[in-house]
Amino acid sequence: MATITTRDGTNIFYKDWGPKDAQPVVFHHGWPLSGDDWDNQMLFFLANGYRVIAHDRRGHGRSDQTDTGNDMDTYAADVAELASALDLKNAIHIGHSTGGGEVARYVARAEKGRVAKAVLMAAVPPVMVRSEKNPEGLPIEVFDGFRSALAANRAQFYIDIPTGPFYGFNREGAEISQGLIDNWWRQGMAGGAKAQYDCIAAFSETDFTEDLKAITVPVLVLHGEDDQVVPIADSALKSIDLLQNGTLKTYPGLPHGLFATNPDIINPELLAFAKA
Repeated sequence: MATITTRDGTNIFYKDWGPKDAQPVVFHHGWPLSGDDWDNQMLFFLANGYRVIAHDRRGHGRSDQTDTGNDMDTYAADVAELASALDLKNAIHIGHSTGGGEVARYVARAEKGRVAKAVLMAAVPPVMVRSEKNPEGLPIEVFDGFRSALAANRAQFYIDIPTGPFYGFNREGAEISQGLIDNWWRQGMAGGAKAQYDCIAAFSETDFTEDLKAITVPVLVLHGEDDQVVPIADSALKSIDLLQNGTLKTYPGLPHGLFATNPDIINPELLAFAKA
């Protein structure tokens, strides 16, 4: 397996397909999944002449099951080390959900010339949890419930999420894909429970406001209007106002995992942005 070893000794797994002189597109997965969540998009961009890269965040997938460093600063630092090791320049970084937070933090701090564009898809920024500064956020009890469910029966919890809100399969008339549900469970169970537990705080409590303000490259913000996991009103609709060079596109009726349920809609959107 292809891995890099970070400064703190953590092995990060990655996939790197396509011509090494082509423009890189780097995919950042959501919690608690892995780079495999992007298989459809990686094959699509590969067929369109791009170099495609997806890594498993530390503690997730095939990367080391770390018990420390499961926070956004470290996640972004890991991406910086990956970009350096692979000598990625002029890259397009696409992040979903937690991966969108990772993209925001990395891109805001990236070395000059490393990043050309970014995509925040159903992404967690600016900040998810409710506070005095963010009264529209979700109450901390929601995320405490995630932690309790993970600790009590992670395997069942990782069936309940994709079966229900993640893909909108709990909506009347939804076309349910057992394959998507099973693949979500497979990816989730491959990672480490401690890292995934810690990551709940990382994706829900990290404030990305200053990261969004600092980003100067073009950013495409995509969000399903029926996102039951990261509600659009407290995420995309706020992020777009903080970005210097952002474009917002929303999709009526689409769920949190919109790129998996509707690649026919999302993939051409991503390609058009990459080529613009």
